[in-house]
Amino acid sequence: MDTSVKFPPATSAAVGNPLGAFASKATIEVTGKQIEKFPLLKEHMAAGATVFIALIEAQDLDAQIAAAAELRRLGFEPVPHIPARFVRDEADLEARLTAFRDKAGVTTVLALGGGAPEPIGKFDSAIQMMNTGLFQKAGITRIGIAGHPEGNPDITKKLGEAALMQALTEKNAWLKANGIGGFIATQFLFEAGPLALWAASLRQAGIDLPIYVGVPGPATIKTLVKYAAMCGVGNSARFIRKQALNITKLLTVSEPTEFVDQLAKLHFDKPELNIAAPHLYPFGGFDKLFDWKKRVQAG
Repeated sequence: MDTSVKFPPATSAAVGNPLGAFASKATIEVTGKQIEKFPLLKEHMAAGATVFIALIEAQDLDAQIAAAAELRRLGFEPVPHIPARFVRDEADLEARLTAFRDKAGVTTVLALGGGAPEPIGKFDSAIQMMNTGLFQKAGITRIGIAGHPEGNPDITKKLGEAALMQALTEKNAWLKANGIGGFIATQFLFEAGPLALWAASLRQAGIDLPIYVGVPGPATIKTLVKYAAMCGVGNSARFIRKQALNITKLLTVSEPTEFVDQLAKLHFDKPELNIAAPHLYPFGGFDKLFDWKKRVQAG
């Protein structure tokens, strides 16, 4: 971790358990294929909590729409991912936005480029979709954009490091110009230091959107190494990879308690960074995740 980043204690008298209070604000990410697990969300997430619905494969769109409808029925706020490289054209985009609105009352989406190496249609980036005007037409009032505190090798190899900040700046300006609310949802990482430095750089660039920080839920070292490799996360994964060098530790479960505690201190004591909430990835399964969440919230 970058030792220049300080994490002061959260001393607010109104917050007896800063870690638990911050964890209680969490959003979570699911896929349409996990719809049978949604009753667990009802049991362990607050009423009205935000649930993001990833789209991992282009052919899973119907399952994503069904998941959004079920989450709305259960009393949650569904936020579907709209990956540009999985959208064929304007007609396709309009059709899925209309379906999300009519079947699930969706007013918030996460617009992102998507992890596919090549687009299936005409869109290659989130801003291209945003410029169609179709989000406003479908009644979308809030659009999330992707953040990469530790970079994105797929983008930087082609366009250079500056491309990431340029893209965020362009999308931030679009949101303001169009009167649309926005936020940033980050890739998952393992340390708060890089996140704090990145958030400070955004504020210096005039980007003041709230940040939902990707947090890997409790999972084995082996599982976390797999996801870190798949998702191209950066330097903060080094301690996970170091653990993986010891074969006896591969099945050891790693919990994000220290990481989320540091994020909580940033949330409460550095409000200028606008760290809004942890965004939980259930890599190790929902049971492990919700058991951990319940423990930290109880203090």
